[in-house]
Amino acid sequence: MVNMNFVETSNSIFAQAVRDYHRTDDVDTPIQNPYPAGTIEHDLYLKNWIDTVQWHLEDIIRDPQIEPTEALTIKRRIDKSNQERTDLVERIDSYFWEQYHHVKPQADARINTESPAWAIDRLSILHVKIWHMQEQVERTDVSAEQHEKCVAKMAVLNEQLNDMTTSIGQLLDDYASGKRIMKVYRQMKMYNDPTMNPVLYGKK
Repeated sequence: MVNMNFVETSNSIFAQAVRDYHRTDDVDTPIQNPYPAGTIEHDLYLKNWIDTVQWHLEDIIRDPQIEPTEALTIKRRIDKSNQERTDLVERIDSYFWEQYHHVKPQADARINTESPAWAIDRLSILHVKIWHMQEQVERTDVSAEQHEKCVAKMAVLNEQLNDMTTSIGQLLDDYASGKRIMKVYRQMKMYNDPTMNPVLYGKK
């Protein structure tokens, strides 16, 4: 139940962050994180804020009339956002590592295909999708067919939300009971590292 409470808390914070962003609906709005720095709640709020801003940057860059220089600026901003997102997911995984790495695995314990923070990452993005699909459902300038398609998609997203909430809670329960082995693999991305990207270190 403690682990399910964590997922429910995550859901609440993600929904809060999406709402807060859309008060201005501006990618340049400074974040006002209501949670104390250094807490998992702070990181969860920041995680969803990054996802929400990036969603809108991805919308902007797809404007067929966008100036090439502006598109490049936004592309670089998206790249930076992706790196920040990855770093933050790894920090959240460090939180989970502290919670569960000391648990003695059961004899038949299994390894999961993804770390818990990457599951939380998908949950955060799902909240962003739900917000924007709800916007599509509420539009009055579309055909009945388009509206019905959006309603059907919204139902799928809500089902995914329920399933992910349950499955992540179950995953954390498995870590706590030793049914799964807690492991964290860092992304080790190289394209932003000037010592590993040949385009960057080759220019020296």
